[in-house]
Order: sequence, then C-alpha cells, then structure tokens
Amino acid sequence: MSYERLLPHIIEFVQIEDRFIKNEALDFAKLSFYDWLIVSCAGKNEPVAQIIRDYVSSESGVEIATVTGSSRKFPARAAALANGTISHALDYDDTHFLYVGHPSVAIFPSVLAVAQELNVTIESICKAFLIGAEVACRIGLALGRKHYNAGFHQTATSGCFGATAALARLYKFNERELRMALGLASTKASGLKSQFGTMGKPYNAGVAAANAVEACWLAQKGFTSAYDGIGGFQGYLLSHHSMDPRDIKISLEIGHTDFKFVDIKYKLHACCHGTHAMIEALKTVIEKNELTADNISQLLVVVNPRWLSVCNIQKPKTGLEIKFSFSFIAAMVFYQIDTASPKVYNDKLCQNEKIVALAEKVEVSAKDSLHDGQTILSVITKNGKTFEAKFDIMKPINKSELKDRLLSKAETLVGNRKANNIWKTLTESDNSRADEIAHFLI
Repeated sequence: MSYERLLPHIIEFVQIEDRFIKNEALDFAKLSFYDWLIVSCAGKNEPVAQIIRDYVSSESGVEIATVTGSSRKFPARAAALANGTISHALDYDDTHFLYVGHPSVAIFPSVLAVAQELNVTIESICKAFLIGAEVACRIGLALGRKHYNAGFHQTATSGCFGATAALARLYKFNERELRMALGLASTKASGLKSQFGTMGKPYNAGVAAANAVEACWLAQKGFTSAYDGIGGFQGYLLSHHSMDPRDIKISLEIGHTDFKFVDIKYKLHACCHGTHAMIEALKTVIEKNELTADNISQLLVVVNPRWLSVCNIQKPKTGLEIKFSFSFIAAMVFYQIDTASPKVYNDKLCQNEKIVALAEKVEVSAKDSLHDGQTILSVITKNGKTFEAKFDIMKPINKSELKDRLLSKAETLVGNRKANNIWKTLTESDNSRADEIAHFLI
C-alpha cells in the first residue's frame, strides 16, 4: 500500500543536504518569517494573547525562549504554545492552498523557541522552517480533502508534523529519532474547524507548535513511539479520514528538490483567506462602476464549495466571527471599512444596522469548477442592472510588489520604525542569532 511509503519519503526529504534547498524557496521562507513576526507583534494585546501568557506564566519553568508581549523567557514548549496562539490571534498570517493551512503559525513558534535554545542563526531558522513547511504541504496533501471536509483543521494537524520535521532538522536527528518524533506527533496532532470564529482557532496553532517541541524533546531522550505512526497499521492517514490513495500518490510524486512552498499566499486583509478574492473582485467592480451601498439590490457570490463551511457565517455575533463571514465582509467593503485593519473586526460591528441590512442582501453559493482562490460575483442594482467581476488570488504577485505590500502591511500593524528594523535585521545578515530577532516580540 502507498500509505506505508509516505514516512520513508518524508524522512528522506527532511534529511536532504542544504545544497538542495533552492534560494527562491528560501527567499519566500524569509518573507514568511517577516510576516509572522509582524502579525505576532500586532496580536500581542488581543484577549487570547493575555490569557495564554497568563497560562504559561502560571507554570513557570526554565527560561529559554521569548514569548510575544512578555519580557520574561519561558520553556521552549510553553513559548511555542503561546507564540503559536498569539501569532494566529488576528488570523492575518500566510496560507498555503495546496493543503489549505497556515504554515507559519504552527512552525515558526516551535522553530524560534528551539533556535533560542540552540543559539542558531536566522539562516538556520529559515531553512528548518522551509523543510517543515514542505512536510506540512506533503502530509496535508496526502491527508486530502476528506480530512479537511471531515472537520480537521490542517493548520494544526499537518502543521504539527511540519513543526516536528523542522525541529528534527534543527536538532540534526538521525533516522530513528526522526521516526520516533513523527510517531509521537501522530498521536498528538489535533485541531478542529469547529473552533473557527473563537479563541480555539489560534489555540490550535499553538497546540501544534507545542506538540512538536514535546515530541522532539522526548524522542531525543529515547522515548519510543510507533515505528510508522503516519502510514502504518491504524496510523494517522487511515484513522483521520484519508481514504483516497490517489492523494498519497500525488504527494509521493513531489521530488525532494521541488519546493511547493513557493506557492505560499500572504494575507493583505485581516480576515479568512477564503474571503480575499471576493474583497478584491468587489473593490474592482465598485470602483469601476461607481457603485454605492445605497443602490444595491443583491450581491451574488460564487466560491469553491470548501469555503461554505469555513467562512460563511451569515449572522456573526463577535468580531472574530465577522472574519469568517462573506456577507458581513462584503457589506464592509461597500461601506469603505478598511478590511486590512484588524481593529475594525469588533463585536460592535455585528450590531451595525447598515452592515446587517446590506449583509442580508448577500447570497453565497458554490461551484465545483472554481478552485480555492477564485471568486465570481454579480452585483445587482435597484434599477435592475447587473455588474460582474472575478478574481483569482492564486495568480503570482511580482516579488518586488509583494515585498512592498508586506512592508506596507507591517507599517500599518506595528509602525514604520519597528517594521523597518525587523526587515533590516532579517535581511542584512543571515548570521544574526535567534535572540536578536526574538527580541522584537517583546
């Protein structure tokens, strides 16, 4: 069976030599590191951030790693838990649509924590992350749509395996240690989409990061696990709704020098990535035709079916739920509320009469022929005219333009000075140490 071929494939990839790591992929890893640091800093005052800091503070422990928003240091596992949660608090981090997961928030928190423990460089951090992100993509692809559609949150499930692989790379595990760590990850990896719109969603990312630190620490000490916890008898693939060997076959066909991470997509709006194509299409059609909220009779939005169970909350009750509501976000665009600002997604907006009234005119449907990044919409005005638009967020953005947009996003979130200081530290010397970059999280 192809199930049992996946783990050897993953092990071989995790242990590839540095010379096979492509510079283009590493460049994107650095962009993601920058983006992750920025959204982490921006999320440090969120309620969930304070709660998770209080929790790790209550446990105390050996001082190793930095936690966002705290001048103290904590054990690596605690820091990974806190930073994974905090960095996903705003839901403003990168997304990989190959498996529909957020790689950075599950992997960088664990990598940075262990990097501080080992005192390694930024270059080592980014290389380890890249390996982990690739593993998350490949295992996520093998798990397939059935896993996601069954209700599992791939950021947390596939992300846990990715984070474990990244740490194994940092620790320079041999094959047995890597097998044991991934085996332990297979019995820990968890996370449900039912948590979307609550603090449980960012917590999923934190748990994935913390689980990876725990699994690698134990494996390093000789703790044993299933020899193949991923594709073996009653392993993760078969027990977590991965029932299609074709998905695994596609994953196995990815070469060890074929880095899928370069297809990573960055959020330029502070809401679920599934809504971004709609936002871009809507802005275009509104500007082109000078449409206003007052003359709208109906808005028809067509998306890939997967998004109906993710970001189609029709009557959100909290600011967090608004981030997963096509109808409310569409209304926000019409009323020129800045969807790029995290501050606008608040509980009070749920009761805004104008927003509520316009949201009721939005009808969302699905079409199988659309991929995850496509949206088609029709705006019908009160005088019977129809204006159509479409957008595809999968289309590549020029790297220079992408850098500028990420810097602009960063300046909005943390201010010009901090945004540029972090960028300078990341880009001017690959030999800067983990503590130097982690200091920006305080």
